[in-house]
Amino acid sequence: MSKKIAVVTDSNSGITQAEGKELGIFVLPMPFYIDGGEYFEDINLSQDEFYTKLSEGADIMTSQPTPPNVLNLWKEVLEEYDELVHIPMSSGLSGSCESAYMLSHDFEGRVQVINNQRISVTQRQSCLDAMALAEKGYDAAQIKDILEREKYNSSIYIMLDTLHYLKKGGRITPAAAAIGTLLKIKPVLTIQGEKLDAFSKARTSQQGRNTMITAIKKDIDERFGGYNCGKNIYIEIAYTYDLESAKSFKAEVQAAFPESEIVMDPLSLSVSCHIGPGALAVACSKKLPELA
Repeated sequence: MSKKIAVVTDSNSGITQAEGKELGIFVLPMPFYIDGGEYFEDINLSQDEFYTKLSEGADIMTSQPTPPNVLNLWKEVLEEYDELVHIPMSSGLSGSCESAYMLSHDFEGRVQVINNQRISVTQRQSCLDAMALAEKGYDAAQIKDILEREKYNSSIYIMLDTLHYLKKGGRITPAAAAIGTLLKIKPVLTIQGEKLDAFSKARTSQQGRNTMITAIKKDIDERFGGYNCGKNIYIEIAYTYDLESAKSFKAEVQAAFPESEIVMDPLSLSVSCHIGPGALAVACSKKLPELA
């Protein structure tokens, strides 16, 4: 008889508390400190409230879940399940993965922390993959091995609407931000594995959209074995706050990948606070051979 496996993630996956309940995935809310007060994504901090505070210039700091919060959730889950897999945001973007890994040592193999370098919609897909693998009878250690084996088989490209928040966070110099704003440059960033890096610069929003779609196509062709009518690739869209812009971008991505069912979710707030509203992202993940 196969073990009963639970999937735990954090709100960086974009999975809301309500959606988590629907999917059977346990979602740990990420904490924020806003003007000194503590908030938890999707518990006492909505997307609208977050962007209002961001636009008002509030002092926003991201944090990671405290050890007691992590441990309490795990213990509660393990009362009902034999084992769990915990899928946090990429270790290259937060220390929460390493913290969870250290905490897992006391659970004698019942907790497997997966470091597969994902964030937002690609992290969400990893959670769905973990659920599907569990249904096929894989145990927690096997699911960890499979997802970590595939960790570099995803790409994300993000176009920013403003350089203000990168400057505020010290990620670019004020001079570079001023020049970029003057020239109306739309930077395109990429997440390949561990880090958020510069990819290219676009003069217009449309040029940036085209750049991202072309980059995803190239990755699929050169790194992920080709599109194959969408049978071996998931395509995903993420955005910050501007839903109408995201819908029009989704239509462009759908035209580029007509056979794919494209998932669209808001970008997690832990990333949004560094890049601001109006950002658009396209991502892809290679489907697991075990689930083909």
